Formats: sequence, C-alpha cells, structure tokens
Amino acid sequence: MGEGDRPAAAVPEAWWALPDDDLLTSLGSTDAGLAADEAARRLESAGPNRLAPPHRVSWPLALAMQFTEPITLILVVASLISLVLHDVTDAVIILTIVGLSGVLGFWQEHRASLTVARLLALVQVHADVLRGGAEVEVALEQVVPGDVVVLHAGDVVPADCRLLSADALQVDESALTGETFPRHKRPGATSADASPADRHAVLLLGSHVVSGRGLAVVVATGARTELGRLSERLEQQPPATGFQRGIRQFGLLLARVTAGLALVILLLNLVLERPFVDSLLFSLSLAVGLTPQMLPAIIAVSLSAGARRMARDRVVVRRLDTIEDFGAMDVLCTDKTGTLTVGTTRLHAAVDADGAPSDLVLALASLNAGLQTGFVNPVDAAIVERRRPDPDHRAVAELPYDFERKRLGVLVDGPTGRQLVCKGAYASVADACAGVDRAALDARFAALSSQGYRVLGLARRPMPGAEDLRADDEREMEFVGFLAFADPAKPGAADALSELREAGISVRMITGDNHLAAAHIASQVGMDTATVLTGDDIDALDDAQLVGRVRDVEVFAEVDPLHKERIIKALRDSGSVVGYLGDGINDAAALHLADVGISVDTAVDVAKSAASIVLLDKDLAVLGHGVRLGRQTFANTLKYVFTTVSANFGNVASMVIASAFLPFLPLLPRQILLLNFLSDIPSTTLAVDRVDPEQLARPQHWDLRFVRDFMVVFGLLSTLFDLLTFAVLLQVFDAGSTLFRSAWFVGSTLTELAVLMVLRTRRAAFRSRPGRALLLSSLAVGLLTVALPFVPGVSEVLGLESLPMAVVGALLLITLGYVVAAEQLKRHFYRAANRPRPVTPRGRHQRLLHVVREHGGTRAGGR
Repeated sequence: MGEGDRPAAAVPEAWWALPDDDLLTSLGSTDAGLAADEAARRLESAGPNRLAPPHRVSWPLALAMQFTEPITLILVVASLISLVLHDVTDAVIILTIVGLSGVLGFWQEHRASLTVARLLALVQVHADVLRGGAEVEVALEQVVPGDVVVLHAGDVVPADCRLLSADALQVDESALTGETFPRHKRPGATSADASPADRHAVLLLGSHVVSGRGLAVVVATGARTELGRLSERLEQQPPATGFQRGIRQFGLLLARVTAGLALVILLLNLVLERPFVDSLLFSLSLAVGLTPQMLPAIIAVSLSAGARRMARDRVVVRRLDTIEDFGAMDVLCTDKTGTLTVGTTRLHAAVDADGAPSDLVLALASLNAGLQTGFVNPVDAAIVERRRPDPDHRAVAELPYDFERKRLGVLVDGPTGRQLVCKGAYASVADACAGVDRAALDARFAALSSQGYRVLGLARRPMPGAEDLRADDEREMEFVGFLAFADPAKPGAADALSELREAGISVRMITGDNHLAAAHIASQVGMDTATVLTGDDIDALDDAQLVGRVRDVEVFAEVDPLHKERIIKALRDSGSVVGYLGDGINDAAALHLADVGISVDTAVDVAKSAASIVLLDKDLAVLGHGVRLGRQTFANTLKYVFTTVSANFGNVASMVIASAFLPFLPLLPRQILLLNFLSDIPSTTLAVDRVDPEQLARPQHWDLRFVRDFMVVFGLLSTLFDLLTFAVLLQVFDAGSTLFRSAWFVGSTLTELAVLMVLRTRRAAFRSRPGRALLLSSLAVGLLTVALPFVPGVSEVLGLESLPMAVVGALLLITLGYVVAAEQLKRHFYRAANRPRPVTPRGRHQRLLHVVREHGGTRAGGR
C-alpha cells in the first residue's frame, strides 16, 4: 500500500495491538517517515494538529451574545411590547441604543481576540520528524498522521503515537493520569484488550518526555486524539484567576443590588398608579444603567492593550487573564542558570580525586558527553567544546539522565576495551562507587562548590562483552574525578533584584545545584544566604512546617521537581501570589502550580507549553518591567469598575427618591439609556490611560469589599448632589417635566464626566494628567450632551427642550461643587483605608484584604 492510499484522518482500530510493520502499512507510512509532499497533502486533508479552542464562535454569534444578558433581553422584550401598544419612538430609540452598545462591546472584544492570536503566534512549539528519512523541525500544528517523530528529553509528545524504538524512555503522563512518577515506555504490540496503563508503546498527546529518546509514528492528531475527545466531552476550562473570581463576585453583588432596586422602583411606580409598560421600561432602564454593560469589553481591551505593550518589551502573554496575577505577584521563584547567572556554562577544571588536573578525567568526560544521544544540554556542550571524544571510541548502549538517578551512563567501546563511563551529581556518583575515601572526596567537592562552581562526579567500570545497560550496572564503580563548571553571576542581576524588591516582590532561588555553589551565586547578587534549605531539609518537614520555613528562606538548593512543587504550594499557602520562572524539563509541574507560570522562548517545549507568560529574553529586568505593565493594566481595569458603579449607583438611588415624590418619571427610559451610553464612551479609553507611579509600586489584588465600600460612599455623594439639583430645578426654576428631565440629563452626564477625572487617581485630579484619549473623548461627550437639548428635531425625539442659560450656569456650578466635594471625600476615604490594623489576618483571602487596606492607593488609586 502506498503512502497516499489511505485517508490521513483514519485511525486504525486497536492500533496498540498491531505489529509495527502492519501499523505503518495501515497508516501509509514507513520507518523513514513521510515524503514532504505527502505530509503537505495530509495536512490539507486532516487539518492542523491542534485542539479546537474552547467556546470558539463565529463573529455573528459573538455579536448576538452581546445581547444575551437577562436584563438586556427583558428590556428588548418590553420595548417590543411598547412598540406594539403605543410608543413607537420610545421603543425605536431604546432598541437603537441597546444595539449600539452591543456593537461597541463586540468590536472591542473582537479586537482583543485578534491580539491574543497574534501573541500566541510569537511563541511556537516544534517537533522533530522524519521526512524522507531526514530529520527536520516542523511546527507542532504541522504534524500529521503517519509522521515519524523523534523524541528527546524535554519534548512534548506532539500527538497520539506508537513507539517504534526507544532507549530508556521515561514519559510524564501526570496531566492525563494523575500519576506522580514518569512511566517507562518500550516498543512492541500489546493485546487488543490491554488496559491503557499496560499499553507500554502508546504515547498520548498531553504527556512529555522526561528522559531518554525514541522514535514513534503518529496515529492521531488534533481532535482525534484521546485528549481531543476528552476535551470535547468535558469542555474543561483552566482554573479561574484571582481577577476572574473577583469579577464574578462583583457581578453577583451587582445582580443582587440591581434586582432589588429595579423591583422597588417598579412597585413604587405601580403604587403611584403610573402606566405599567412605562413603569416597567423605566425600572429596566435603570437596571441597565446600574449594570456596567461595557465591563467585559473594557476588561478585554485593557488586558489586550496591556499584552500588546508587554509584547513590545519582549514579554509575551499566552493567557490574558493571568495579567492580574502577574501584577499581584509578590514572590518570584526562579532557577539560577541564565537568570541570576550569565547562562554560559564553561568547563573550568577537570581534576582527579586528589584535586590535580587530569587529562584522563577530561578524556572520559568527553566520551560520556560526546557519545550520549539524549537531549542537547549546556554541560555536555561545554565538555565537548573543551575536548572532542576520541574517534576510535563508539557508544554501545546508554542510560540517559533522569532525576531519580541523577546520572548519565554510556557504555563505550575502544582500543582498551569496553567500559561504562558515568557522570552526574557528585553524591549520586560517589554513592555508586566502591573503595573511596568519602570524607576526602566530600572535602574536595565542598572546596570547589564554595567557589561557585557547579561540580559533577565522574566514574567508570570495566564491562567487557556487555551489549546493554541496566540501572543496576551503575555500581561498584571507580571514582575518577571531578568536573567543575563556571557560570558567573550575571552583571545587573543584583540591580534587577533590588528593583523587584522595591516593587514589593521578593525573589527565591530554586536550584538543583549544590547548596554551596548556590549560596555563592546568591551572595553575589545580594540575596540572603543565612539559611539555605536543601531537598533533604524539605523532606524532613511536613507541609505545615514547610509553610512556616519558606517565608524566611531565599535560597533552595539540591531540589528535585517534587521539592519544587512543595515549595510553590507552601508559598501559596502562606498567602503569597507566586510566580515561577523556569525553562527546564523539571520545571513543568511547578509552572502549572504557580499562580503565574513564566518561561522563556528558548525553553524546552514542555516548559513553554506550561507557562502563561513567555519572556523572549531571560532577563529579570525585562520581567520587572512586565510586572509594572501588568499592574498598569489591572489599575486601568479597576478605574472603570470604580467610576462606573459609583456613578450609576448614585443615579439609581436618586431615581428611587425622585420617583417617590415627583408626579412624573424623572427621566424617560430612552434618556436613561442614552446617558449610560454616552458616559461609557470615555470609559472605553481607560484601557490606555496613564497610571500614577505609586499605583505601580506595590502588588495589587482584587477586593470585593473595597469595591462595595467605594460604590456606596461615592454613590451617596452623587445622590446628595442629585437631590441638590432637584431642589434647584423645582424650587428656583419651577421646572416642568420636560425641563426637569432635560436639565437632569445634562447635569448627570456632566457630573459623571467630571468625577471620572477625580476618581481615576488617588492624587488630586490636577496632579495626575489623564490620557489624551480620555481627555478628548470626555470633552467631546460633554459638548455633545450640552448641545443635544438645543438641536431641533433631535431634542424632540429624545424628549428634551432647550435650557435657559441660567439653568446651564446652575448646572455648571453644581458640577464644580461636586468635583470639590469628591476631592475632599476621596482624601478622607483613602486616609481611612490606609489606617493600620492591629492584627494581620493569616488566611490567604483575609491577608489579601489586609494588603489592600494597608496599601489602599494601589487599589483605589485605580479610581
């Protein structure tokens, strides 16, 4: 059967039970892989190798979803009833305003989704495949059924595959099975009824290679994989961030307030024997007015604008909703190499067990490093750069490095015979040796490590006639010597750490290196090395004890992946918002567990896939700037929340009071919705507004109670000035219903625009310059609002009339008084918010509330 004789999308039944040759034949492939043109044809036929993004919708459906909020739907239905019964003009205007609001929200969210797509294209995961027998690198999405993939440590399994050959292949399937430890994989068919756990040659999308290497043929891609089918059934969503949880709680709060006020207003108007349809439209319009309809669009625009700014600084956000946690981060855990150090590993010395330079040690190390076929790594590259392996030697077998043994063994055949050459972590190598003076070796190791060198041990064992290696072959070896590698502290790392501390972020070093070398580097970059916690120390602590220790320790050394997970969890349990920066195979679990997983573009695929944020440069200075941009994005999002809910709450409260004593509706439904629409226009520019420096100085957190307090306090201030406006209009100008509505429509819009400039900052308004877009849009809306009652035709349709100049002057004076009062109230409000508390709560949620109160400006400054 030729390559093109079988549809690429077909998945053979019980493919784990077929012999290799039969499986390749059924897939129309060979052990040399596919030809390039055949791969292109299959890509066209089977489609890209990717899971369908959750909740992907067409643009018409996305537009329609803008009108699915219950209040909006009820308002539309009520408007249609009004249209049928008596008031065509009112119904048409209301439906038009609702439609314009929906279109504006759709456009903003659509632009944000395009931004996400462009950002994700900046960071790609690749796979190595055989095309016509030659190994080539392709984008993960271009892998097709029948491809033969080459797998190394650190690679993600690109699709559902069947192993053809393997060498000590260990695969982490924890994301699929929940199993903590990697599984050993080997080629060969199993029975058709074998359980998934017993299918030892099956590799599934969603797993990754921990150690070893292998060749595998792709059986299924994209949605046809096991993970694809599972995703379709479960439609799993990633865990909600703190920001998402806060927005959800905020929505529930508003729903309760809105429902209560709308019901009160409706009942009040019915008691006053006003027409039912008019009363229903009025109460529903008020409910819409209280609801920040543009909040989803504002959030999307603010986050996407922040992501674009961060991308310009070479920080790529893969998941927009992590930006809040990025800005809230107060602990950053990072590896040592390349972040705190230069990242260029150089072999400094190859010495024997007595510490003397040794050509034998260098020669054996070059054989181990140069003949191993696992993943490329800087340690082996540094050895081979110093000395290439002798050409008269060849590798017979190999035991790839793994994090349990912490050794790499190569069975080498040469002129002097066949021997096992093993290198790895010093203690692990020394433990497998016989006839050593351990105390002397430990002293030599400590002397080198204390100078900041990364020190490995090297051993050998004659194995004449051996053809294969097993883990228990690494025993009774001869300790040959030490390999010392230099990777000095990065210039500027100390300054970068200092800047992060000033921004309220403490840094923890987490490394697998020896504690002496780790402490040496840590001291050079200004970290506290009074206490260094090792993996053994962590093993001796239970979870509660570890929580108590991690708060005061900045350096963790000699740790494995499980230790990293425990450290991250302990820091989170202590109340911190934790970021983790890692780029290695052993960082994937910690990246998943952290509040913010951060990797780099040069990281292994599994690390990039696990990260929410990817740095195009592994530089703490770049990271620090990204944190500030994250805080700016979050602050601008909160500005809309604070200004909108406080103004709208005040307006609705005023409506309740006005409805109780006025013989007419204080505003027509169309006027309420137009007021809400006009005031939302400047708010859409808050995403790119300027942010005061003090708002960027400390981590920020969502606090529902603070939002509620702000809404009530400043909403009541708005209500007081509305009542003043009512009194002036009724007592001074003896306003009838149309003049009253016209004046309050203009006055309410002007005060909302003016107070936006006050509440967008914690500073005095004249000391904080707003963004140009915000300023210009506010001026434009203000002028339009004042002009509307004077425009013939338009004013009649809207139910407005021209305002006497005396009324305009009174409205401007009231607006000025409102601004002055808001400034004074703002100063007292933040002073009370910053008042220290006698006891700091210990729980995470309570601690976040305490932090916001303690640094209220970072939260409320967003106002």
